[in-house]
Amino acid sequence: MMTEGTSFMKGVMLGGMFCLVFTFFANTKMRGDSGLRSHEHHHLKAPNKEELLKLPEAKRMELSLTIRVLCLIMVTPKEIGYWASAVETWSKHCDKAVFYSPENIKVFQSVSLETEDKWIQYRKAFKHAYENYKDNFNWFFLVESTTFAIIENLKFFLLNKDPEQPFYVGHTVKSGDLDYVESSSGVVLSIEALERLYRVFDDPVKCPEKGSLLWKMSEEKELAVCLKYTGVFADNAEDDEGKELFNSKNINTLIGEAMSNKPNEVVEGCCSDVAITFHGNSPNHMHVMMYGVYRLRPYGHTFNDALIFMPPVGSDND
Repeated sequence: MMTEGTSFMKGVMLGGMFCLVFTFFANTKMRGDSGLRSHEHHHLKAPNKEELLKLPEAKRMELSLTIRVLCLIMVTPKEIGYWASAVETWSKHCDKAVFYSPENIKVFQSVSLETEDKWIQYRKAFKHAYENYKDNFNWFFLVESTTFAIIENLKFFLLNKDPEQPFYVGHTVKSGDLDYVESSSGVVLSIEALERLYRVFDDPVKCPEKGSLLWKMSEEKELAVCLKYTGVFADNAEDDEGKELFNSKNINTLIGEAMSNKPNEVVEGCCSDVAITFHGNSPNHMHVMMYGVYRLRPYGHTFNDALIFMPPVGSDND
């Protein structure tokens, strides 16, 4: 009797394990492949500077005015120093910056998302951005408060991209069959991609709020899966030399790595001249970056950029 009971329990346990494994792979296939074509992420290039200079000045100015970027900055009251630095530095260069916090706080103006769950925060932030700003902006840039962004370089990169096409751009990482954009270095969606995302949010099967896998995925992977269901795939952003534009490390780390790996080519081996983001900065480091990027200039040196991106109206832009 004991042997039969033991065998029965073993059968139940094995059957349960089989069901778990089967469910996991079935869900992974359903949400990872989503029945759509296989896709290797593209490597999107920034515009060629020389080609831009060939355009008439009036056309270049027209192009620069067509790009409207809304910055969605994810903050937390526990890291008020980062929040303050983002407010005081690079966010002033966004056409508009909206701060999203998991809870209501009086120190800085923000949209309270009323949840600590990162994926639900992302969903609520994107929903809020679409419902309130879809008619005024054509690019939406979600980023963390520990990341420093150079918005003029983002606009330069976006010059030859049509926001009416579904773009989902940043530093792309591959996980199995899924390509996703790392949120630490920033996620850029065109208005078309955001609109598709907004619609799929209402589908509890394709884009569940709580996730449907046995093991919870990160918010950046959840975002990629939901977008994949709508035919939007991750694209890696690079300059015309193939260097990354969205960096998941800060500039000190990148320079240190370049000094170790390419001691004779530290600058060339480090970063793109038109880099867009650097992640993992301390609050003080953000102010140092602001000084180096926007304020320090060699006296008497003339810059011959093909485009000028004017600061937002009423901004105390540096």
